[in-house]
Amino acid sequence: MKKVGCLVAGVLALLLAVGAIWFLSGWWGSAEVEEDTSFIVPSGASLTSVAEKLADEGLIGDADGFLIRAKIFGSSDPIMAGEFLLPAGVSNAAMLDTFQHGEVIRRFVTIPEGMPSILVHERLMAEEYLTSEIPVPVEGSVLPDTYDFERGEARSAVLARMQAAMQNYLAEAWPKRSADIAVDNIRDAVILASIVEKETGKPSERRMVAGLYSNRVRDGMLLQADPTIIYPITKGKPLGRRIRQSEIAAINDYNTYTMVGLPKGPITNPGREAIAAVLNPAETSARYMVADGTGGHAFAETLEEHNRNVAKWFEIRRERGEM
Repeated sequence: MKKVGCLVAGVLALLLAVGAIWFLSGWWGSAEVEEDTSFIVPSGASLTSVAEKLADEGLIGDADGFLIRAKIFGSSDPIMAGEFLLPAGVSNAAMLDTFQHGEVIRRFVTIPEGMPSILVHERLMAEEYLTSEIPVPVEGSVLPDTYDFERGEARSAVLARMQAAMQNYLAEAWPKRSADIAVDNIRDAVILASIVEKETGKPSERRMVAGLYSNRVRDGMLLQADPTIIYPITKGKPLGRRIRQSEIAAINDYNTYTMVGLPKGPITNPGREAIAAVLNPAETSARYMVADGTGGHAFAETLEEHNRNVAKWFEIRRERGEM
């Protein structure tokens, strides 16, 4: 009988050991995540509801088992809302730690320099992981940059960050402006910067173009910036064709071929460098410019010199078969 008792005790000890190993492996061993998977913890979710959601999505074997082990072995720290990446083979222990202390998945949306607000609106509305409706933002109110967001975040919140970034940049840049710039307030600086942004895609030219237009503003000359003709027609989208003579002659609040001074508002969202160029333009006597065939411009101080540059540009276009 003594031998039988020892045998029974041994079997029980073995079973307890196996059970303990099973119980522990259910926490620190691999869960049911077979490939890298994103998992969303809803706002206000409890650990119980998260465990049930994990089980429903086949990422853990049993919600009750997960909860029991979490209470025994896990931290009591609260879980966070958001979207988390669960790597293949992750353990239940690591899964809970991710929800409590990990980083939520950040997604990104880029607003290029010179993107008009109508296209900013389209880009934000096209982001499938954002929610809520937004109006087209005020032109010139968004700072071009790359912004991160969480899945399920409101578009209005992302847009608010973009607009706050513009306000913060302007507040930082305006006090550093040169003493003799052509504009006397931040709004006009943004308007002029939007013209500079659209008139040249060559970063090295920005300050020169800003200097040229600053001279025209001071002299009371027509700015004659082609993008100001296009803006009332397309709200900043590409025109897709050549500008018509009737459009050049159109009288409105933007067309700088028929009005002296700045348009009534920005014609795009200028980037930091275009704004900085307006606040610290190149010292130049140039008042005219025309494309030079290299992606840049030929600058001139006099109309006679400008006309020669225009003739050269037309010759280049004829050689290319564009005229």
